[in-house]
Amino acid sequence: MSTAHPLRGAALCLTAVLLFACMDATTKYLVAHYGVPLVMAVRYLGNLLLMVLVLGPTEGRRMAETQRTGLVLVRAAALACASLFFGLAVMHLPVAEATAINFLAPLLVVLAAGRLLKEDVGLAGWLVALLGLGGVLLIARPASGLDPLGVALALCAACSNAIYQLLSRILATTERTVAMLFYTALTGSILFSLSAPWFYDGRVPSAFEALLLASLGVYGGAGHFLFTAAFREAPASLIAPFGYFQLLWAGLLGWAVFGHLPDGLSLLGMAVIAGSGAIVAVRSGRPPVKRTA
Repeated sequence: MSTAHPLRGAALCLTAVLLFACMDATTKYLVAHYGVPLVMAVRYLGNLLLMVLVLGPTEGRRMAETQRTGLVLVRAAALACASLFFGLAVMHLPVAEATAINFLAPLLVVLAAGRLLKEDVGLAGWLVALLGLGGVLLIARPASGLDPLGVALALCAACSNAIYQLLSRILATTERTVAMLFYTALTGSILFSLSAPWFYDGRVPSAFEALLLASLGVYGGAGHFLFTAAFREAPASLIAPFGYFQLLWAGLLGWAVFGHLPDGLSLLGMAVIAGSGAIVAVRSGRPPVKRTA
Protein backbone atom coordinates (compact mmCIF):
# COMPACT_ATOMS: atom_id res chain seq x y z
CA MET A 1 0.00 0.00 0.00
CA SER A 2 1.37 3.43 -0.93
CA THR A 3 1.92 5.93 1.88
CA ALA A 4 3.16 8.79 -0.32
CA HIS A 5 -0.10 10.72 -0.67
CA PRO A 6 -1.85 11.10 2.72
CA LEU A 7 -3.61 14.33 1.70
CA ARG A 8 -4.94 12.66 -1.43
CA GLY A 9 -6.13 9.72 0.64
CA ALA A 10 -7.91 12.01 3.09
CA ALA A 11 -9.55 13.91 0.22
CA LEU A 12 -10.74 10.66 -1.37
CA CYS A 13 -12.20 9.46 1.93
CA LEU A 14 -13.96 12.78 2.59
CA THR A 15 -15.46 12.70 -0.90
CA ALA A 16 -16.55 9.08 -0.48
CA VAL A 17 -18.40 9.69 2.77
CA LEU A 18 -19.98 12.81 1.25
CA LEU A 19 -21.41 10.55 -1.46
CA PHE A 20 -22.66 8.11 1.19
CA ALA A 21 -24.35 10.99 3.03
CA CYS A 22 -25.90 12.17 -0.25
CA MET A 23 -27.26 8.67 -0.79
CA ASP A 24 -28.80 8.62 2.69
CA ALA A 25 -30.36 12.08 2.25
CA THR A 26 -31.71 11.06 -1.18
CA THR A 27 -33.12 7.88 0.37
CA LYS A 28 -34.91 9.90 3.05
CA TYR A 29 -36.50 12.12 0.39
CA LEU A 30 -37.59 9.17 -1.77
CA VAL A 31 -39.01 6.95 0.99
CA ALA A 32 -41.45 9.73 1.80
CA HIS A 33 -43.03 9.04 -1.62
CA TYR A 34 -42.21 5.40 -2.42
CA GLY A 35 -42.00 2.16 -0.46
CA VAL A 36 -38.61 1.44 1.09
CA PRO A 37 -38.19 -1.95 -0.71
CA LEU A 38 -38.84 -0.24 -4.05
CA VAL A 39 -36.23 2.45 -3.39
CA MET A 40 -33.73 -0.17 -2.23
CA ALA A 41 -34.41 -2.32 -5.30
CA VAL A 42 -33.50 0.59 -7.58
CA ARG A 43 -30.40 1.34 -5.50
CA TYR A 44 -29.05 -2.21 -5.49
CA LEU A 45 -29.90 -2.81 -9.14
CA GLY A 46 -28.08 0.39 -10.07
CA ASN A 47 -25.07 -0.68 -8.06
CA LEU A 48 -25.12 -4.16 -9.66
CA LEU A 49 -25.37 -2.69 -13.14
CA LEU A 50 -22.39 -0.41 -12.49
CA MET A 51 -20.33 -3.34 -11.23
CA VAL A 52 -21.13 -5.45 -14.28
CA LEU A 53 -20.40 -2.61 -16.71
CA VAL A 54 -17.23 -1.36 -15.02
CA LEU A 55 -15.69 -4.53 -13.58
CA GLY A 56 -17.27 -7.22 -15.75
CA PRO A 57 -14.96 -6.78 -18.76
CA THR A 58 -11.82 -7.26 -16.64
CA GLU A 59 -13.05 -9.56 -13.87
CA GLY A 60 -15.33 -11.86 -15.86
CA ARG A 61 -16.29 -15.02 -13.98
CA ARG A 62 -13.81 -14.26 -11.21
CA MET A 63 -16.27 -11.69 -9.91
CA ALA A 64 -18.54 -14.56 -8.81
CA GLU A 65 -15.85 -16.92 -7.49
CA THR A 66 -15.95 -17.57 -3.72
CA GLN A 67 -14.61 -20.17 -1.31
CA ARG A 68 -17.27 -19.84 1.39
CA THR A 69 -20.34 -18.97 -0.62
CA GLY A 70 -22.78 -19.60 2.22
CA LEU A 71 -21.15 -17.07 4.55
CA VAL A 72 -20.77 -14.60 1.68
CA LEU A 73 -24.53 -14.78 1.08
CA VAL A 74 -25.31 -14.41 4.80
CA ARG A 75 -23.07 -11.34 4.86
CA ALA A 76 -24.90 -9.91 1.85
CA ALA A 77 -28.28 -10.61 3.46
CA ALA A 78 -27.13 -8.84 6.64
CA LEU A 79 -26.31 -5.72 4.64
CA ALA A 80 -29.66 -5.92 2.85
CA CYS A 81 -31.35 -6.00 6.27
CA ALA A 82 -29.26 -3.04 7.42
CA SER A 83 -30.31 -1.09 4.31
CA LEU A 84 -33.97 -1.94 4.87
CA PHE A 85 -33.91 -0.94 8.54
CA PHE A 86 -32.04 2.28 7.78
CA GLY A 87 -34.47 3.20 5.01
CA LEU A 88 -37.36 2.65 7.43
CA ALA A 89 -35.53 4.58 10.16
CA VAL A 90 -35.09 7.75 8.07
CA MET A 91 -38.85 7.79 7.51
CA HIS A 92 -39.10 8.64 11.23
CA LEU A 93 -35.75 10.27 12.06
CA PRO A 94 -33.58 13.07 10.67
CA VAL A 95 -30.66 11.87 8.55
CA ALA A 96 -27.97 12.98 11.00
CA GLU A 97 -29.44 11.19 14.01
CA ALA A 98 -30.14 8.00 12.05
CA THR A 99 -26.60 8.04 10.65
CA ALA A 100 -25.09 8.57 14.09
CA ILE A 101 -26.98 5.65 15.62
CA ASN A 102 -25.96 3.44 12.70
CA PHE A 103 -22.31 4.30 13.39
CA LEU A 104 -22.72 2.36 16.62
CA ALA A 105 -22.03 -0.76 14.51
CA PRO A 106 -18.20 -0.68 14.71
CA LEU A 107 -18.48 -0.37 18.49
CA LEU A 108 -20.81 -3.38 18.63
CA VAL A 109 -18.20 -5.26 16.64
CA VAL A 110 -15.66 -4.47 19.35
CA LEU A 111 -17.95 -5.97 21.99
CA ALA A 112 -18.45 -9.13 19.92
CA ALA A 113 -14.93 -9.51 18.57
CA GLY A 114 -13.41 -10.78 21.80
CA ARG A 115 -15.80 -13.70 22.12
CA LEU A 116 -16.52 -14.55 18.47
CA LEU A 117 -13.23 -13.66 16.77
CA LYS A 118 -10.91 -14.26 19.73
CA GLU A 119 -9.50 -10.75 19.37
CA ASP A 120 -7.84 -9.01 22.30
CA VAL A 121 -10.33 -6.22 23.00
CA GLY A 122 -8.91 -5.17 26.34
CA LEU A 123 -10.31 -2.80 28.93
CA ALA A 124 -9.73 0.22 26.70
CA GLY A 125 -11.79 -1.32 23.90
CA TRP A 126 -14.70 -1.98 26.24
CA LEU A 127 -14.54 1.55 27.66
CA VAL A 128 -14.53 3.13 24.19
CA ALA A 129 -17.48 0.97 23.12
CA LEU A 130 -19.44 1.96 26.23
CA LEU A 131 -18.56 5.60 25.56
CA GLY A 132 -20.06 5.28 22.09
CA LEU A 133 -23.20 3.77 23.61
CA GLY A 134 -23.39 6.82 25.86
CA GLY A 135 -23.33 8.97 22.74
CA VAL A 136 -26.35 7.11 21.39
CA LEU A 137 -28.18 7.70 24.67
CA LEU A 138 -27.50 11.44 24.36
CA ILE A 139 -29.10 11.41 20.91
CA ALA A 140 -32.04 9.15 21.76
CA ARG A 141 -32.77 10.54 25.24
CA PRO A 142 -36.49 10.88 26.07
CA ALA A 143 -36.37 14.68 25.91
CA SER A 144 -34.91 14.67 22.38
CA GLY A 145 -38.34 14.33 20.79
CA LEU A 146 -37.17 11.58 18.43
CA ASP A 147 -39.68 8.95 17.35
CA PRO A 148 -39.00 5.80 19.45
CA LEU A 149 -39.89 3.60 16.46
CA GLY A 150 -37.29 5.38 14.36
CA VAL A 151 -34.67 4.93 17.07
CA ALA A 152 -35.51 1.22 17.34
CA LEU A 153 -35.22 0.80 13.56
CA ALA A 154 -31.88 2.63 13.51
CA LEU A 155 -30.61 0.33 16.27
CA CYS A 156 -31.75 -2.69 14.22
CA ALA A 157 -29.80 -1.25 11.28
CA ALA A 158 -26.71 -0.89 13.49
CA CYS A 159 -27.01 -4.49 14.72
CA SER A 160 -27.42 -5.82 11.15
CA ASN A 161 -24.47 -3.70 10.09
CA ALA A 162 -22.40 -5.13 12.94
CA ILE A 163 -23.13 -8.68 11.72
CA TYR A 164 -22.10 -7.59 8.22
CA GLN A 165 -18.83 -6.17 9.56
CA LEU A 166 -18.06 -9.25 11.65
CA LEU A 167 -18.57 -11.48 8.62
CA SER A 168 -16.44 -9.10 6.56
CA ARG A 169 -13.56 -9.68 8.98
CA ILE A 170 -14.06 -13.45 8.92
CA LEU A 171 -14.24 -13.63 5.12
CA ALA A 172 -11.42 -11.15 4.41
CA THR A 173 -8.83 -13.95 4.71
CA THR A 174 -10.33 -16.11 1.96
CA GLU A 175 -12.56 -13.97 -0.28
CA ARG A 176 -11.78 -11.29 -2.83
CA THR A 177 -13.24 -7.84 -2.18
CA VAL A 178 -14.75 -7.66 -5.68
CA ALA A 179 -16.56 -10.97 -5.20
CA MET A 180 -18.02 -9.89 -1.85
CA LEU A 181 -19.18 -6.60 -3.35
CA PHE A 182 -20.72 -8.44 -6.30
CA TYR A 183 -22.72 -10.82 -4.11
CA THR A 184 -23.79 -7.93 -1.90
CA ALA A 185 -25.21 -6.08 -4.89
CA LEU A 186 -26.70 -9.26 -6.40
CA THR A 187 -28.37 -10.42 -3.18
CA GLY A 188 -29.85 -7.00 -2.46
CA SER A 189 -31.09 -6.72 -6.04
CA ILE A 190 -32.86 -10.08 -5.88
CA LEU A 191 -34.38 -9.66 -2.41
CA PHE A 192 -35.68 -6.15 -2.93
CA SER A 193 -36.80 -6.74 -6.53
CA LEU A 194 -38.95 -9.67 -5.36
CA SER A 195 -40.60 -7.55 -2.66
CA ALA A 196 -40.79 -4.22 -4.52
CA PRO A 197 -43.99 -4.98 -6.54
CA TRP A 198 -45.94 -5.36 -3.28
CA PHE A 199 -45.04 -1.77 -2.37
CA TYR A 200 -45.57 -0.12 -5.75
CA ASP A 201 -48.78 1.91 -5.96
CA GLY A 202 -48.60 2.61 -9.69
CA ARG A 203 -47.22 6.11 -9.32
CA VAL A 204 -44.97 7.22 -12.19
CA PRO A 205 -41.86 9.08 -10.98
CA SER A 206 -41.38 12.64 -12.12
CA ALA A 207 -38.22 13.48 -14.06
CA PHE A 208 -36.65 14.79 -10.85
CA GLU A 209 -37.58 11.70 -8.88
CA ALA A 210 -36.29 9.43 -11.65
CA LEU A 211 -32.99 11.30 -11.52
CA LEU A 212 -32.82 10.84 -7.76
CA LEU A 213 -33.60 7.13 -8.05
CA ALA A 214 -30.88 6.70 -10.68
CA SER A 215 -28.38 8.59 -8.50
CA LEU A 216 -28.59 6.05 -5.66
CA GLY A 217 -26.53 3.38 -7.43
CA VAL A 218 -24.03 6.02 -8.58
CA TYR A 219 -23.57 7.37 -5.06
CA GLY A 220 -23.02 3.89 -3.66
CA GLY A 221 -20.76 2.63 -6.44
CA ALA A 222 -18.63 5.77 -6.70
CA GLY A 223 -18.50 6.11 -2.92
CA HIS A 224 -17.17 2.58 -2.46
CA PHE A 225 -14.62 3.06 -5.24
CA LEU A 226 -13.25 6.28 -3.72
CA PHE A 227 -13.38 4.86 -0.18
CA THR A 228 -11.30 1.85 -1.25
CA ALA A 229 -8.90 4.05 -3.23
CA ALA A 230 -8.29 6.23 -0.17
CA PHE A 231 -6.74 3.31 1.72
CA ARG A 232 -4.33 2.69 -1.15
CA GLU A 233 -2.95 6.20 -0.72
CA ALA A 234 -2.31 6.25 3.04
CA PRO A 235 -2.29 4.00 6.12
CA ALA A 236 -5.64 2.98 7.61
CA SER A 237 -4.70 4.58 10.93
CA LEU A 238 -4.47 7.96 9.17
CA ILE A 239 -7.48 7.64 6.87
CA ALA A 240 -10.00 5.75 9.01
CA PRO A 241 -11.01 8.66 11.29
CA PHE A 242 -12.00 10.70 8.22
CA GLY A 243 -14.76 8.15 7.61
CA TYR A 244 -16.64 9.62 10.53
CA PHE A 245 -16.95 12.93 8.70
CA GLN A 246 -20.05 11.29 7.22
CA LEU A 247 -21.80 12.46 10.38
CA LEU A 248 -20.85 16.06 9.54
CA TRP A 249 -22.02 15.71 5.94
CA ALA A 250 -25.27 14.08 7.11
CA GLY A 251 -25.90 16.95 9.51
CA LEU A 252 -25.24 19.60 6.86
CA LEU A 253 -27.44 17.86 4.28
CA GLY A 254 -30.19 17.36 6.85
CA TRP A 255 -30.14 21.08 7.57
CA ALA A 256 -29.87 22.18 3.91
CA VAL A 257 -32.46 19.79 2.44
CA PHE A 258 -34.88 19.13 5.29
CA GLY A 259 -34.31 22.14 7.54
CA HIS A 260 -33.38 19.99 10.52
CA LEU A 261 -30.63 21.07 12.91
CA PRO A 262 -29.75 18.74 15.82
CA ASP A 263 -29.82 20.26 19.29
CA GLY A 264 -26.74 20.69 21.46
CA LEU A 265 -26.92 17.38 23.30
CA SER A 266 -27.55 15.48 20.06
CA LEU A 267 -24.51 17.15 18.51
CA LEU A 268 -22.49 16.16 21.58
CA GLY A 269 -23.71 12.57 21.21
CA MET A 270 -22.68 12.53 17.55
CA ALA A 271 -19.24 13.83 18.46
CA VAL A 272 -18.89 11.15 21.15
CA ILE A 273 -19.85 8.37 18.69
CA ALA A 274 -17.53 9.73 16.01
CA GLY A 275 -14.64 10.06 18.46
CA SER A 276 -15.21 6.58 19.89
CA GLY A 277 -15.40 5.00 16.46
CA ALA A 278 -12.29 6.81 15.26
CA ILE A 279 -10.35 5.56 18.30
CA VAL A 280 -11.49 2.00 17.60
CA ALA A 281 -10.48 2.32 13.93
CA VAL A 282 -7.02 3.66 14.79
CA ARG A 283 -6.41 1.05 17.52
CA SER A 284 -7.39 -1.84 15.27
CA GLY A 285 -5.65 -0.49 12.15
CA ARG A 286 -8.76 -1.20 10.06
CA PRO A 287 -10.97 1.13 8.06
CA PRO A 288 -14.58 1.39 9.21
CA VAL A 289 -16.57 -1.05 7.07
CA LYS A 290 -19.33 0.80 5.26
CA ARG A 291 -22.96 -0.12 5.48
CA THR A 292 -23.74 0.94 1.99
CA ALA A 293 -23.58 -1.22 -1.14
